[in-house]
Amino acid sequence: MPELDALADGTLAWIQSPGRHGAANAGVIIDDDGLTLVDTLMVPSQWEPFGEAVEHLGLPIRRVVLTSSHIEFVGGTGRFWMAGRYGRSQTSAHLDQPVNVDGVRRLFPVLAAEFRDEFTTRPITHVVDEAAWLTPRVLAVPVAGEQTENLAVQVPSANVVFAGAMCVFGVTPNCFEGDPEGWADALGELAGWGRIIVPGIGPVGTPEDVLALQAYLYAVAEADGDAGNIPSGPWDDWADRDLDDVNVERAAMLAAGDPSVPPSMVRRLGG
Repeated sequence: MPELDALADGTLAWIQSPGRHGAANAGVIIDDDGLTLVDTLMVPSQWEPFGEAVEHLGLPIRRVVLTSSHIEFVGGTGRFWMAGRYGRSQTSAHLDQPVNVDGVRRLFPVLAAEFRDEFTTRPITHVVDEAAWLTPRVLAVPVAGEQTENLAVQVPSANVVFAGAMCVFGVTPNCFEGDPEGWADALGELAGWGRIIVPGIGPVGTPEDVLALQAYLYAVAEADGDAGNIPSGPWDDWADRDLDDVNVERAAMLAAGDPSVPPSMVRRLGG
């Protein structure tokens, strides 16, 4: 069972291990007025223990920052329904739509039973499309790559970055709705924002882990649609390397001017 791990004074991480798609991380930042959470996990077996651990801190939950609209990061928004929910315009638009329950069941079959027919998320209450200090400690920064619009959270006083969906460590990213080359470009800046990087998936890392992810994404962009062209690198030991096919297909389609979801990902969703 995960626990709230202190990264620095008043800055904690909830790390699901082993890191894999469908088992995202979350964060907690303590301010004078209460708590800011970063992401809300996906299904009840994940968000309930997290919610209970947060409540044991004995402080009100004021804000939830969502780094992506993908279900791994927003599934638990209803668990923290009294908090303000901060996200990009794209996340807001997606959360105004019903959850594709059948699709996520196929994508995460081990957890399928937790996606009930009435499974819902909560909409965004505050759109963040420019960098904004949400509290004296919490800086929400618009970024892009995993989707067209993502958010990251900097805690400069703790030298911590909650990269959320923008970073996965030890596992292959899923670029089905992202831009591998643009994502890689954005990571070059993100790597300089703090010494402690909390990824959306995987163990807490450092800027060096961000740069390894960046190198993989550049390799994907240069693969000309063929996963066999991805050279050897730190990613050789990452989990979920079957996503190489999705990632190189997405990169090739974007290069050809086609922004649609790659057929390899559509097949995973049962299409």
